[in-house]
Amino acid sequence: MGRQLKASGGFVLQVGENQFHIDPGPNALQRARDCGVNLRATTAVLASANTLFHANDINAVLDAMTYGGFDKKGVLIAAKSAVHGTEKQAPYLQRFYRECVERTIVMEAGKRVAVNEIEIQAMPTRNDDPTAIGFKFFTPYFTLVYSSDTKYAPEIAEAYKGSHILVLNVSSTKKDVANTLSTEETVKLLQKVQPRLAVITHFGIDMVKSDPIYEAREIQKQTGIQTLAAKDGMVLNPMSYAVDKGQKTLHAFPRKDMPSEAVQEKAAGSVADLQGFTPD
Repeated sequence: MGRQLKASGGFVLQVGENQFHIDPGPNALQRARDCGVNLRATTAVLASANTLFHANDINAVLDAMTYGGFDKKGVLIAAKSAVHGTEKQAPYLQRFYRECVERTIVMEAGKRVAVNEIEIQAMPTRNDDPTAIGFKFFTPYFTLVYSSDTKYAPEIAEAYKGSHILVLNVSSTKKDVANTLSTEETVKLLQKVQPRLAVITHFGIDMVKSDPIYEAREIQKQTGIQTLAAKDGMVLNPMSYAVDKGQKTLHAFPRKDMPSEAVQEKAAGSVADLQGFTPD
């Protein structure tokens, strides 16, 4: 965390009546309050890895969401390491809070799960933690990918294709930094995926010194893809980058593995960064 130059509470995606809190890092509760996010309204909490920046406040967020377990509700979707830990590290998630939600789902790359009308697919990563994942959200109106911590790889670019919005952890301008995209790798990724919008976040000290806004502009110049540098408390309307105004994707309709009662008509609302999207 260093000097905590940027917040680190993760980000919140609101789609209709659904609210997803992704990677609740340090001070997630404080950042949510500052940004006007009601954690009691959270539908699902997602943790992409068992690290300080991705899961430090997972217990606090689950506590707020469920009134300390008195109102058992919601879903926890997480990488294997975030739930079970590793040989060298215990999970940040406490067993008590794991029992506070209605369901805990351990995800691995390629696996899909439906939360109401939203389908979520675990994305592959190139990370020292082999169980770390990203998330791809399929909503009735847009598709959004959150990379989590990863290096570039052709198979990752392939998995991201078809997305309208990419939220990418770009911690450094340097390519030789482990577990994170560099500016150069981000350019390569966007050229392959061709989203409508890219948001870079999760900035390390090297990126902060370089100036994330400058790096975002350079990425946009080289790719032609609109690129934003996340800042604390930033709110985006994902509908602005949807397929076509008013047009639904096929994910708006029930499938055999997606209960029809889960389908809602209300469209998506916003993405709020509690850390630098509100990410870092």
